[in-house]
Parts: sequence; structure tokens; C-alpha cells
Amino acid sequence: MIIDFEDATGVCPIASDQVVSWVESLASEIEEASELVIRVVDANESQKLNKTFRDKDYPTNVLSFPADIQLPEGPTILGDIAICLPVVKREADEQSKRFDQHFAHMVVHGCLHLMGYDHEDEDDADQMEAKEIGILENLGYPNPYLSQEKKDT
Repeated sequence: MIIDFEDATGVCPIASDQVVSWVESLASEIEEASELVIRVVDANESQKLNKTFRDKDYPTNVLSFPADIQLPEGPTILGDIAICLPVVKREADEQSKRFDQHFAHMVVHGCLHLMGYDHEDEDDADQMEAKEIGILENLGYPNPYLSQEKKDT
């Protein structure tokens, strides 16, 4: 699996190796010969992407752009994920979650979107949330849909 992690903000406190390990924890869900890009963006870039591709004029925590391209030779291109650093930081504070916990959730959430999961209706949302909860639990994180008290580690 090829995982390209780009920090366009230059200030993301999460190490590239950590993000790669979170994505690799999904290895049983993702084809071994796959490639994806995770880009950390600022609020301006997130807002532009959200406006351009979803017609919503505000920055959002995570956007996924599935590609599902199979090159004649080489990996399946899963797509790109854009994670908005300031939105994720704000949400972590508002939800009393550790930043790394919420960032991991956004990585997992974005990857699941690239794999075809969505939350357009209640059944799909329940299925996606259950998958996220299980993956994050395996990574040592609590249920992201419950309020948590921050614990520094």
C-alpha cells in the first residue's frame, strides 16, 4: 500500500508515520496494491474544496475524493483525502477529545469513504459508524461518537 501524507499547513502535530500506521490498520479492508493521498489543509483550502465539489461554502473537517482507478500496471488509486487542521482542532476542543484521537477518526472516516462507505441514510450511517468504532477501538481509541474527557498522553 502506498500512502502519501502531505501537510500543506506545515504545522500539523501528527507525524506522517502515525498517519500511515492508522491507514495500514485498515489493510484487511483495502487492497494491498492501493494508493491514496492524505493532505492536511487550512480552512481556506478546505472551504474552496467544499464549495467546488459539494457546493457548501464553509470549511469542513474531512473531504474524500474517491478515484477507484486501476492502472494497467501498478496500484489501484483509491483517491485523496483532505483534512482541515483548524476545523479538526476546534472540533476536538468542542467535543472534549484529544486531538490525536479526533484526527485518527478523520483519517479512518476518510478512508472508509474512499472504500465506498457513506452516511447518506440512517442504515448506511449506522454501518459506517460501527465500522469506525471497531477500527478506532483496535487502535486504542474510544468510541468517537461519545463525549470523552481529554486525557493527555
